[in-house]
Amino acid sequence: MAYFTLLLAVLHVHKAWCEVTFWDTAVQLSETMTLECVYPMMDNLTQVEWTKISGTETVKIIVYIPNYRMYIDPNYLHRVHFLNSSVGLHNMSLSFYNASEADIGTYSCLFNTFPNGLWEKKIKVVQSDSFEIAASSNGYLSAEPGQNVTLNCQLPRNWPVQQVMWEKVQPHQVDILASCNLSQGTRYTSKYLRTTWSKCSQESLQSVIIPNAMATDSGLYRCQSEASTGEKETFVVRLIITDGRTNKHFILPIAGGSVSLLLVILIIIIIIFYNRRRRRQVRTPLKEPRDKQSKVATNCRSPTSPIHSIDDEKEDIYVNYPTFSRRPKPRF
Repeated sequence: MAYFTLLLAVLHVHKAWCEVTFWDTAVQLSETMTLECVYPMMDNLTQVEWTKISGTETVKIIVYIPNYRMYIDPNYLHRVHFLNSSVGLHNMSLSFYNASEADIGTYSCLFNTFPNGLWEKKIKVVQSDSFEIAASSNGYLSAEPGQNVTLNCQLPRNWPVQQVMWEKVQPHQVDILASCNLSQGTRYTSKYLRTTWSKCSQESLQSVIIPNAMATDSGLYRCQSEASTGEKETFVVRLIITDGRTNKHFILPIAGGSVSLLLVILIIIIIIFYNRRRRRQVRTPLKEPRDKQSKVATNCRSPTSPIHSIDDEKEDIYVNYPTFSRRPKPRF
């Protein structure tokens, strides 16, 4: 009986630990990192608390109450700040100056509002490389601005899936969009800036909908699923919203490849033409001496002088001289 009681206590502690360490967003550690926390409703803000969770202990970093002086923990003084435009606009994102490894951990952003009460977002800061490096794309989906985009997780047929989680993967952070666990009957409420639709049922467990897609929705989306047998599958799709600015990233490589291909073909044609012309120039000097010799031989012959044959040379040649009368010289 005592052993059973101890086991229940351990399970209770494990459950509490999992609840404490669950996160909505993972952020890459950097010196000037920003932890996003934006309340989506238009309720009246009564208080905001930023805390760091270390095991079972919590350290209050900032407590903000409208119209009152803001409290900042001395260890975080001059190291964290809110943007001036954020205060009073339900955007209480926390920016860090000169963050270090000591700032790795889980943070909680807690809104006290009226009349809906508490709203909390948990952010995990990790020391990692770009998150996109580990998320290679399996395919892509193209859509136009304003459309409702449905992302489907491509899994093997008749796979006994019981849990699916959708995430948006950016170089510096990962945001959970939707999560459903059929075995436990739990569904995650997204704290992501954009509203997404999803249903926690066997029929629609593998899909998530992004309504009224915008250019900022372009990027990598990852689906992580787990079967009742314990097997796990990951599917990553790149969403492309085809407006002018976003489409450049995909049109330019294609156009650049086409231009490069044309340039290579042009260079090959020029090389072939040049080689042919060079061969002709090499052959021409060899023919010129023969032509010149024939021309010289032809030019040496007078057009009025006949060409003598061998028989003609044997004939006698007669020359006629005029005869003059001989007179005696006069004597004086």
